[in-house]
Amino acid sequence: MAKRIIRIIVLGDLLVSPSGDPRGLGWLGRVLSRSFSDELTFEVIALPVPNETTAQLGERWWGEVERRISGADEIRLVVALGNTDPAAGISISRSRLNLATILDDARKRHLEPFVVGPAPSRFEEQNAEIEHLAWGFEDVATRRQIPFVDCFKPLVEHEGWRSEMADSDNGVPGQVGHGLIAWLVLNRGWNEWLGLAEA
Repeated sequence: MAKRIIRIIVLGDLLVSPSGDPRGLGWLGRVLSRSFSDELTFEVIALPVPNETTAQLGERWWGEVERRISGADEIRLVVALGNTDPAAGISISRSRLNLATILDDARKRHLEPFVVGPAPSRFEEQNAEIEHLAWGFEDVATRRQIPFVDCFKPLVEHEGWRSEMADSDNGVPGQVGHGLIAWLVLNRGWNEWLGLAEA
């Protein structure tokens, strides 16, 4: 019997890519390596745009997805949010609205979203605003009963994360940071979202 094909399209900023990870896996590769099924085949398409805001994501997301939906039995959408909205001058209320619009539109198109929240910045002076941003995003997702992974609170004071970010030239972590995000994703509803047994 042929396996059902689930295509997972992942939208986000540079952190969606394996950039910074000497193993070349990134958090996404680590998560996928723990996603097993005898009945499903996962096709994963990651589409990162560095330093993307929610406004920019809102403009591109459906065009990116629409071109990649044919041939799969089911499409799932991962929205991995960046932390650049405050620095770009976008208010928290506007950021919330941008995310809400994406999620509501995805649901209308019969796509089940999974949201990964923004990670702390290497610029500590930005993190107070990013904390509020992360809370706002979580509220938007929770109100819609959409899985949300908080990456901010667990990482902002984590020694391994802070050390790698202090040495980062482009705002992405190394092996430790990607591993931490993968752990958070796997333990915040990923398997349930895909209908898998515990990893």
